[in-house]
Amino acid sequence: MKVGENAPDFVLKDQNGEDFRLSDFRGKKVLLSFHPLAWTGICEKQMKALEENHERFEGLNAVPVGISVDAVPSKKAWAEHIGLKKLRILSDFWPHGEVAKLYGLFREKDGFSERANVLIDENGKIAFFKVYPIREVPDLEEVFEVLRD
Repeated sequence: MKVGENAPDFVLKDQNGEDFRLSDFRGKKVLLSFHPLAWTGICEKQMKALEENHERFEGLNAVPVGISVDAVPSKKAWAEHIGLKKLRILSDFWPHGEVAKLYGLFREKDGFSERANVLIDENGKIAFFKVYPIREVPDLEEVFEVLRD
């Protein structure tokens, strides 16, 4: 996927079993923050950073969400465990990794996604797309820079 391309639409369940449909957020920017697996340290830091910056995102007309291949019950338990109150974390569990595959981010040999941030603009186009080293917490300031422009 490249900046300027249309972002593929999808529907996934969040940690509470509620549908999240990307196209329902037209008129807002959406940050899809892909992370490999729940219950891992770097993924926890990545999701907590989104939670801690939730108001900053809202102030810039943006909605952050986390996405991994974990099942809804696991996502729910993990969200409670790490204290997520506002952030929605989406389950790309079945068909396994389907959304990660749509965005070219699924690691077939590992069975999970790359660690990546994909920012979608108000019109459903990709505004920012970056894959990070698997052991690195993504830099949110890069995303905020694009959101402010």
